[in-house]
Amino acid sequence: MPWTMDDYPQSWKNLDELERKKAIDIGNAMLTDEYEESNVIPIATKQAEAWYKDASKSELNALKNKKITQHKQDDSANPSLNDNDIHVFYEDNQWKVKTEGAKQASETFEKKEDALKRARQIADNRDTDIISHKKNE
Repeated sequence: MPWTMDDYPQSWKNLDELERKKAIDIGNAMLTDEYEESNVIPIATKQAEAWYKDASKSELNALKNKKITQHKQDDSANPSLNDNDIHVFYEDNQWKVKTEGAKQASETFEKKEDALKRARQIADNRDTDIISHKKNE
């Protein structure tokens, strides 16, 4: 059963209303993709806090009207990779961020620093490590 604005994890009770709604939205999407609830709550919390801090007024308004209990399963999601380390490597003239064991990189960047910053966010959410490769590796 998906979380709602009336039924959600206790740890979200002190979030601002829209911040909580974003956490519920993220959490419901992750649960639909069969992530473990014990992993969902801290990840959704961190992502919602970061999103809320940087959200524009139009993004906040869009969230007000969003249906947060209706999500389709993402066929590309693979919760079994959550415990794997994150690699940052150079390929095809770009820095890439990829979870060990994933079929493809999740994101690409022009600068290694940007790739490492994103990798740190992912690794912190999952409590995993980053493996940073040199440009010619």
